[in-house]
Amino acid sequence: MAENDEDSGSGKQKVVKEEIINVTEGAPAWMATFADLVTLLMCFFVLLFAMSTTQQETYKELVKSLRSALGAQAVPESGTREGLIMRPVPSDKTEQPPSVDELGGMIEKEMDDIVSEIRELVLFNKLGGEVSVTKTEVGVVITMSDLLLFPAGGTRLSPKGLEILDKVATVLSRLAYHVKIRGHTDSEPITSPIYPSNWELSSARASTVARLLVANGVSPFYISAEGYAQYHPVATNDTAQGRARNRRVEIVYERDNIARQFEGMYEK
Repeated sequence: MAENDEDSGSGKQKVVKEEIINVTEGAPAWMATFADLVTLLMCFFVLLFAMSTTQQETYKELVKSLRSALGAQAVPESGTREGLIMRPVPSDKTEQPPSVDELGGMIEKEMDDIVSEIRELVLFNKLGGEVSVTKTEVGVVITMSDLLLFPAGGTRLSPKGLEILDKVATVLSRLAYHVKIRGHTDSEPITSPIYPSNWELSSARASTVARLLVANGVSPFYISAEGYAQYHPVATNDTAQGRARNRRVEIVYERDNIARQFEGMYEK
């Protein structure tokens, strides 16, 4: 062949030159990596959006289930929690009303929660001898001694009474039940031109406490003040200790009022 033959005239070997043509690529190599990165980021954000939508729907279903199970205890949509005790929320009218036993259990649990919250406040502030809370047939009764709240024969709250009622109001303001403030005295007659009898004194003290609670967030639509004078004693009036126990202010959440609130949530 021509490539392997020697030139007969010159005696030299023929050299065949091949021209190498460089082909320039269309884009730098880093562009491919950048494009992959942009694609991955787009996929990532699409995935985040899809997950958030799914979680929102799932959370709504969870909230609905909790409301159905817990009845009156509200589950906040935002995921935050206002406190241990929540206001009742309107129930979905399509839900099956609870049975009598279930409704009774809800009411008992709600009262237990109120008692627990107040007892925690009493223990934290070391008020065991001046503030007490009990669950009775009537309902939840928070009892405060007159020595804690008022001077003898007076209706102006003491600094200590103001401080404690401010703290009690932080609990009561989260409750959507009617509350009664009841003033009580001992059997000793009062001699005052302002308060002709224990009726006026006990009523004025109850009204003072009610106004303070309203000023600290308790709805005025849920509160009433009543004076009972000396006619509902819890101890004998024959001793100083007994009279001291009878001079008191009670904050009462009646069982019947709580029950009506629960029942109203399931009315058709």
